[in-house]
Amino acid sequence: MGLLHETAIFLTAAVLAVPLFRLLGFGSILGYLAAGVVIGPDGLGLVADVDNILHFAEIGVVLLLFIIGLELQPSRLWVLRRSVFGLGGSQVLICGLPLSLAAWWFGLPPAAAGVVGFGLALSSTAFVLQLLAERGQLPAHHGRHAFSILLFQDLAVLPLLAAMPLLAAGSEALGMTEILVDSAAVIGVLVAIVVGGHYLLRPVLRAVAHARTSEIFTATALLVVLGSALAVEAVGLSMALGAFLAGVLLADSEYRHELEANIQPFKGLLLGLFFIAVGMSADLELVAQQPLVVFGIALGLLAFKAGALYALARVSGMTPQVSCSLAAVLAQGGEFGFVLFTAAVGRGVLDQGTAGLLIAAVTLSMAATPIMVLLAERLVAPRLDTPEPTRPFDRPEDMDDEAAQVIIAGFGRFGQVVGRLLRVARVPFTALEMNPSQVDFVRRFGNRVYYGDPSRADLLEAVGADRARAFVLAIDDVEASIRTAEALRRLYPSLPIYARARNRKHYHRLMDLGARVIVRETFPASLEMGERLLTGLGWEPSEAHEATAVFRAHDEELLQRQHAVHRDEEALIQSAQDAARELEDLFESDRPARKRGDRAAAKGH
Repeated sequence: MGLLHETAIFLTAAVLAVPLFRLLGFGSILGYLAAGVVIGPDGLGLVADVDNILHFAEIGVVLLLFIIGLELQPSRLWVLRRSVFGLGGSQVLICGLPLSLAAWWFGLPPAAAGVVGFGLALSSTAFVLQLLAERGQLPAHHGRHAFSILLFQDLAVLPLLAAMPLLAAGSEALGMTEILVDSAAVIGVLVAIVVGGHYLLRPVLRAVAHARTSEIFTATALLVVLGSALAVEAVGLSMALGAFLAGVLLADSEYRHELEANIQPFKGLLLGLFFIAVGMSADLELVAQQPLVVFGIALGLLAFKAGALYALARVSGMTPQVSCSLAAVLAQGGEFGFVLFTAAVGRGVLDQGTAGLLIAAVTLSMAATPIMVLLAERLVAPRLDTPEPTRPFDRPEDMDDEAAQVIIAGFGRFGQVVGRLLRVARVPFTALEMNPSQVDFVRRFGNRVYYGDPSRADLLEAVGADRARAFVLAIDDVEASIRTAEALRRLYPSLPIYARARNRKHYHRLMDLGARVIVRETFPASLEMGERLLTGLGWEPSEAHEATAVFRAHDEELLQRQHAVHRDEEALIQSAQDAARELEDLFESDRPARKRGDRAAAKGH
């Protein structure tokens, strides 16, 4: 079968399986795996050359690590050093040693047991990072810790592979000279990448960028990634590690976004191909012959690693919920286990049958990962979530009449601007904020801000709401804003409320509660942008200002009219459609002015 036919098969399988699995809530990775199983040798047999495809598709993992590296400036990576070596090193030892003892107890020789134990201790970098990125969880606490552990595992592959000749039966120990030569080669390549990345890559990228040929820049980006990966692979390191290092070195460059945009399409396709190839490599015949053994290894691996990771996370100070998420996402075996087991078979450390069972079990554990993450998020983690110790609300005391002239609830970006204006106007105010970190930050600048929930009657009384002349409702959260407005209307019905609305629905709910003045936070800025845009397109400034004023007046009138029907969706839609036609008629009547603007724009061209 030709390359084009195989490509069409891969694309067809992905297009059919991935959307279906995403629709069912299982994520794209499980869809790719299922597609691989169906078209693989033990499925429909549409594609047979699994090993070569898997080796080629590993470029997707390499590109993924490069893009991850682009997101990490060296300064941020230095901050992760304790998490990488402390948490990552602990995970490899805590999982690797017991798994090695278990393999030895089941009858494997000590050398083979060590390879099996530490090979199973490694998780899947490709699976985990893609899964976290797909869910937007890389910046989360468990996402950052998972990345640190995976980075250490990539580093740990080197000594494990280097130790393989020493473990081989009948092999001669490496001489000191050979060890020194190998070590010097590793150090030399790493230094070359660091120095070259710092001094050579930017001038090269600058020269290519000046050529203004997008496909050559794309080719250069791919060459940088693959060149770094192949350089470190030549000395026995992981290709992914070399690509990650190249990404980190370019994270501070002016070309990082351009590089990411050029690499992203290749990364997505090749990473999908990698997952399909993993599914194709599943030995279903072996699973059918020894189902209890394969499923037993897979389930035992998932249960043990999840428990060990949860315990390690809790000892490290993580919350039960974060610990659960970390355990679920890293419990599987990984692609580096395939590499170690294959190398061990080649050296005679492990027999082919045992390696086949382990590879099948690791594949099953990888396939189970998305399901484990879903179960952990929806069933287990919520039950483990314990509320953090809450900081007690402030107790404002000795408030005088002057200090309570104006109360501002919500002292974020909106409330602070109001507060600054009041300060320069010498109007005393008191600010309430529910975010303790924001309170601590703002207080450093000498502002009188209190931590508390402004919907609480005791706090409103303490800050003198009964003596205030106005209440500014600037809370960002819509429900918290409405809750506070309801409390004010119930407790202080005559207190004027000047409110900030996030959207039209929020605006109408505030109107229901009798807010005196309501400001839509993004509306004025949007109109200002529109007016400047019309001017830039050739309209006279006075005409652009007049058109914007007409639009603003019409929209504000519409907002008031829609308040009567804002709970009736059909009536609200009809009102919006009628208003759009009405506004078009208004602008149509001003056609001569707009034609002058069009002529001015034509002259500008």
